[in-house]
Formats: sequence, C-alpha cells, structure tokens
Amino acid sequence: MPAAAAGVPTALVRDLGRQPYEPVWRAMQAFTDARDESTPDELWLVEHDPVFTLGQAGKPEHVLMPGDIPVIHVDRGGQVTYHGPGQIVLYPLLDLRRLKVGVKDYVCKVEQAMIDTLADWNIHAARREGAPGVYVGDAKIGALGIRVRHGCTFHGLAFNVAMDLSPFHRINPCGYAGLAVTSMADLGGPSGLDAVKARLVAHLSAQFGLSTATAAPVLPARI
Repeated sequence: MPAAAAGVPTALVRDLGRQPYEPVWRAMQAFTDARDESTPDELWLVEHDPVFTLGQAGKPEHVLMPGDIPVIHVDRGGQVTYHGPGQIVLYPLLDLRRLKVGVKDYVCKVEQAMIDTLADWNIHAARREGAPGVYVGDAKIGALGIRVRHGCTFHGLAFNVAMDLSPFHRINPCGYAGLAVTSMADLGGPSGLDAVKARLVAHLSAQFGLSTATAAPVLPARI
C-alpha cells in the first residue's frame, strides 16, 4: 500500500485473511461504537468462511435451502447474501461527516470502486437503478450492504473473484429470485485475490480522497 501523503487523510488497511463471520462483525460494531472524531478510518479486507447473512429487514423466505451453511441475522441493510472462500469482503469503516460524504454518494463511490477494479481486467460492469451492487450483463458480481451509525460506516462490499458460486442457488440473492451471479474468474479475470485486493483498495481510497497505510492484520480488541 502507498504511504500516506502529506495533508491527505489516511485510512489504515488491515488484511485479516480468512475469518469466521461473527467475530469480524462484532469487532466492526465495537470499533464503530468506540471511535471518536480523531479515530483514523480503516479498511478491513477479509475472506469469510461460508455463511449466509440476512439483513435487518431481510425476509427469511429468501433463504431457500441453507443446508450446512449457517445463517446469521445482522444489522446491515439489504436482504440475504453469501460469503465464502474466493470472495473479497471489504469493510470500509469511514467517518462520512469528516469526509463530507452523504450516504447516497457513499454507495455510489463504493460501487464505482468495484466497477473501476473490474475495468483493470477489461471487464465492463455497471450499477443498476434501485438494486445496489455491480453487474456484468444480467449477472451480479459485487454486492453492497451497509450500516451507518453516528455518521460512521460499517459492513461493506462483497466482490466475487474466484469462488464456488453454487451456494447462491440456495438463496434468492439480495432478495431477487433467480438472480444470476458471476465472478471475475468466470469472466477471464484473475483466480488469485491479492492483485484484486490491491486494486480494489486503491480505487476505493481514490474515491474518498484517502491515502492508505498498512496496519497489523489483527482484529482490534473488542469493547
């Protein structure tokens, strides 16, 4: 990651590796509740163990056949999605008030970071009105589920790089029956996560005018 530039806000980047979902979620909550106006923003990268997550207003009927994959009800917006190996999950923990960014613009910037990352591999993607996320043709490749508390964001985006997509058949992805889902590897993109992580962080930080600095790849202590 590039060193922080003088006079530019810095976000600490933590690559947490592969983690179960709930400890990371609880750490995000604790971080958000404990931060104040001087707390640096952070970007957490993680690859989750297989899990379905259902948003606050999520309808259980969209979880069709979970089988051996756990279902966790969480405090983000949106319906149901799947996280698993081969997918980059990026949690932007940002103070929107300090960045002077509204929630609608925040969503657009996060989507744009995914679109720009895909463009680096000559994959054309777009957003859809009324259906947050990023799509290649009719198939979804990047999902977005957010929460804003006291002007600060947690939860974030899920970006399909090279993963087993079959668990998406066990749900109505994001609440849409029959929604097709794809990944970068299926579109001729990379099969490894590291190069994509670097580009995704670069594009996301550019969207928000942030420099980045690498931080220890450990979860902050829970409050």
